[in-house]
Amino acid sequence: MALKSYANEFVSFLNASTSPYLAVESIKKLLLSSNFTEISERSNWSTKVKKGQSYFVTRNGSSIIAFTVGANWKPGNSFSIVGCHTDSPTLRIKPISSNSSNGYIQVGVECYGGGIFHTFFDRSYGISGRVMINSNDKLIPKIIQINKPILNIPTLAIHLDRAVNQKFEFNKETHLLPIAGLENKAETLDQTKNSNNSKQDETSQGGCSDHEQGKLSDEEFHSLQTMVQRHNKLLIDLIAKECGCEVSAIEDFELILHDTNPSTIGGINDEFIFSGRLDNLTSCFCGSQALVRASKNIENESGIRLLACFDHEEIGSQSAQGADSNFIPAVVDRLSSILGTGEESIINKNHLYQSAAKSFFLSSDMAHGVHPNYALNYESKHKPGLNKGPVIKINANQRYATNSPGILLVKKCAELVKVPLQLFVVRNDSPCGSTIGPIVCSKLGIRCLDIGNPQLSMHSIRETCGTDDVASLVLLFESFWENFSRLEPTILVDAVE
Repeated sequence: MALKSYANEFVSFLNASTSPYLAVESIKKLLLSSNFTEISERSNWSTKVKKGQSYFVTRNGSSIIAFTVGANWKPGNSFSIVGCHTDSPTLRIKPISSNSSNGYIQVGVECYGGGIFHTFFDRSYGISGRVMINSNDKLIPKIIQINKPILNIPTLAIHLDRAVNQKFEFNKETHLLPIAGLENKAETLDQTKNSNNSKQDETSQGGCSDHEQGKLSDEEFHSLQTMVQRHNKLLIDLIAKECGCEVSAIEDFELILHDTNPSTIGGINDEFIFSGRLDNLTSCFCGSQALVRASKNIENESGIRLLACFDHEEIGSQSAQGADSNFIPAVVDRLSSILGTGEESIINKNHLYQSAAKSFFLSSDMAHGVHPNYALNYESKHKPGLNKGPVIKINANQRYATNSPGILLVKKCAELVKVPLQLFVVRNDSPCGSTIGPIVCSKLGIRCLDIGNPQLSMHSIRETCGTDDVASLVLLFESFWENFSRLEPTILVDAVE
C-alpha cells in the first residue's frame, strides 16, 4: 500500500470500528486476509503454533493479540511488542434503559471513561456493539452497527438559560439522556402493559414463596425482566432487525452510542483527520498494518513480533481483557516454551525470564499536540505539532514508562526509515495521564517506552490528528519489528561483559 493512502484507509477503519468489538473485527479481517491464523486460548498451542507463521487470539471479542513467530525462534529469545487499546470514552446503554418524559421516548445511558461529555450534546447517534442471541439453545454473539441517527442529546435553548455560554454545566444522570422519538398512544399502552408485567416479575424476584413461584409456568418465569421490559420495544425491534432474529431471541446486549457524523479527512490541504475514537484506534490501525507488513520478512527473524490491543484502558485496564489482566502474560508464557515444531518443551521458567530480559514493549497511545488557542497549557519546550511525527512521552513519576535506553532504541528505528520524532512532558503544575505502558512492563518485567501520535481535543466526541502522522507511525512500528532483534544487543544496560 502506498504510504499516502494510509490516511484514507484509516478513515475507513474508523468508520467501521465504532465499538471495541467492531475494532477487533476490523483487525481480524485484515489479519485473516494476510495469512494470519486464528487460534483459541482454549486449545493446546503446542500442536498449532509453528516457526515462520503468524497467528492471532481474541479475548471477550474486544481485545486481540496477534504475533509472528520468527523462523529462527527458540525459547529464551526476545519478544518485540507493540501495545495499544481498542476502547474510547463513550456512552453505553444501561441494563434497564426504558425511559419517557413529557411525551419523549428516552434511552438511559451510562458514562464510560473520562470523556469531554459536554461535546456529546447536539449529536445524532447510532448504536453498535455486541448482542447475545439464543440460537438453537446456544448463546452466540452478534456484532452490530446501526448507523441510522436514532438518538440525540439536545441542549437547552439559550433563551431559557442566558448563562449557558459563560459556563456549560450539566448533570450526567439527568441531562445527558438521549431522546429516541415521540411517544404515541399505541406505545404508551404497550409500555403500561410492560410495566404491569415488570411488577409481576419483580414480585417473582423479590423472595416470594415456592408456592407463589409455582403459579408461573416455565415460559412465564424469568429470573430477570425480559429485554422488552427493560428497554423500549421500538429500540429492541430495531436491534432484532439488525441481528436478523426474533425479539425473543435477544438475551442481552452491550451497546454503545456512536456519532453518526462519519470520520473524514479535512483541512485546506487535507492535513487533518476529524473523528471520534482517534484515541486510540490510531495505534490499533497502525500496529495491525505494520505487523502485516513485518510478517512478510521473517526468514531471518529469531524473535517473536507481537501486537496487543486491549479493552478497558480508559477505565483503568482492570478487567479480564484489560492490560492489567493475565492476557499478555499468559500468551508470552505459552509462547516462551514453544519450540515451533509441534512439540512443547519442558516448562522452564528460565526461558521466560531470559525472554523478558531481552524483550521490549512499545506502549502506543495518543499524545497531546499543541493547541494554538491554549499554548500556555503546554510546557514551553515540549509542544508537539501535528504531522511532525510520533511523540515520545516522558514523565519522571512513571506515568509514562520511558527511559533513555528506550529512547535510543526507538531513535535508531526511526532513523532507519527517516521518521521524525518529538518529545513531550507535561508542565509541573499540570496533571499527567497514564497508559498501559507502566502496567504491562511491571507485570512482565520488560523494558518499555511510551509513544503516540499527536492530536487535539483528546476524549472529545470529535478529535483531530494529522494525516501524515498515520504513515509515520506505521513505518516506525514496522522498523521496530524488523530491526529489534539486531539492535537490542547493542544497547547495553544490565548486560555482563
